[in-house]
Amino acid sequence: MKPHIITISNQKGGVGKTTTAVSLAHGLALKGKEVLLIDLDPQGQCATTLGLTPEPGAFYLLTMGTETHETTFLKQYVRNTGREHLWLIAGNQTTMAAQTVLNSQNKPYSVIRESIARFTRGNLNYIIFDTAPSVGGIQERAVWAADMVIIPTSTEYLSTDSVRKMTEMLIMLQQSKGWHGSLLGVLPTFYSDQLREHRAAMEDLRQGFGDRVLTPIHRAAVLGECPGESKTIFEKDPESRAAQEYQDLVQRVLKHS
Repeated sequence: MKPHIITISNQKGGVGKTTTAVSLAHGLALKGKEVLLIDLDPQGQCATTLGLTPEPGAFYLLTMGTETHETTFLKQYVRNTGREHLWLIAGNQTTMAAQTVLNSQNKPYSVIRESIARFTRGNLNYIIFDTAPSVGGIQERAVWAADMVIIPTSTEYLSTDSVRKMTEMLIMLQQSKGWHGSLLGVLPTFYSDQLREHRAAMEDLRQGFGDRVLTPIHRAAVLGECPGESKTIFEKDPESRAAQEYQDLVQRVLKHS
């Protein structure tokens, strides 16, 4: 069985994409699923959060062909995270150069899906992409590669407006580029029940997306502490509300895959 491919994406930064990607990946690994996390954000924060060093693995994934010698070279950049069942292809600033290469060579939308095909013949259950907020190349191709897309969004007007732009992109990819994936859900992040603006934003999301609005991730200091300690929320405080909320996301993914 081929792995399920999940892309975490939003055109706005600061909405918890990396926290979501790392938490989901580790949560699935804790369920015994074999997971490959691929960091397509030039900041390389997936590696940092997991206690590893950012490196150009994502650049090579995006720019190298699929010949045997190229695949052998690329697989050297699949890192053991020190966590059972969880692997990482890290990114760094060279990922920005990869976007230039993709566009200059006019690579098709299918290029990332074709590139990761070399990893779909083994025992992987999930491949998860963390993406940068920039548009114009990698993000669209990472979405096209996905079976399921999760859109994290902080619960304020400018962020919820970016969800609309993301869904417009998904519709465009379906109608014009033959994308066969789907939106798993919109994930509200940094949520506070006490703020009227947040409650209003949640209501807007529910009116627009119904049951595709996932369990919100409440604002929590512990989530901000995790990267500095190179821990996921399940390692830092597995009994916390934040861990339970990300556990809900893990269960949602398992149910729909």
